[in-house]
Amino acid sequence: MPERSAPQPRRPSVLLRGSVALHLGAVGALLARPRWWPWALSAVVADHLLLTAAGLWPRSRLLGPNWTRLPAGAGGPAIAITIDDGPDPEVTPRVLALLEAHGARATFFCIGERVARHPGLAREIVRCGHAIENHSQRHLHRFSLLGPRALAQEIGRAQQSIAAATGEVARFFRAPAGLRNPFLEPVLARANLRLVSWTRRGFDTLSGSPARVLGRLTRHLQSGDILLLHDGHAARTAAGGAVILEVLPLLLAAVTAARLTPITLRAAADRAGRLT
Repeated sequence: MPERSAPQPRRPSVLLRGSVALHLGAVGALLARPRWWPWALSAVVADHLLLTAAGLWPRSRLLGPNWTRLPAGAGGPAIAITIDDGPDPEVTPRVLALLEAHGARATFFCIGERVARHPGLAREIVRCGHAIENHSQRHLHRFSLLGPRALAQEIGRAQQSIAAATGEVARFFRAPAGLRNPFLEPVLARANLRLVSWTRRGFDTLSGSPARVLGRLTRHLQSGDILLLHDGHAARTAAGGAVILEVLPLLLAAVTAARLTPITLRAAADRAGRLT
């Protein structure tokens, strides 16, 4: 098995520290002045609503560290193309061929169950110079409702699936649909994983229009962007193909025209020395 680096300490976010303080203050207020219970309850409810809203905002940093762009010092004019929900035996090999034809590197956020089902394809992703990262074991729609133990199991099982198939340890995590809750960051810290969302997404699981998906990804394209596409659960074009297969060549051409280099998240982290 590959070596697992020691978890790095990460301090809870200001919002989480404030939430703990508020709950303690509410208990103290009730003990000192029981008649204040409506105010204490209102404050706790408002806090829970804020925590829920933060979890429903994929690009939020209110619950902890979250990459929405590549870190400063990632090296040169670079972007990251991230591809979610695979590996898919029908789509992923064609995605790999397109990336190879353009000399581009990408990060694949893979579902653990799919990696275990298609270990050879997972190894091929790594062999081609790309990186596989953790997108949970089962990609549950209710992922953001899980408690600490269930989150740890989902993430830990995906880590094991990826390591067993590829011999490598994932270093980044993306939540299913980007949705999470306050329990996630401590779990990621113990697993030495960094949360990543995106700068912009193509909504290519919903839209079968290559032009619309491409437009969303390339609007205001600039160095440091993290772009999101899907090889698994991909929407279909009018011709019946996965939309990523039509979008990716056009996206890579636009990236080249903008003099940007697609790199993996690992390469960006290593260059910046910022993975903690």
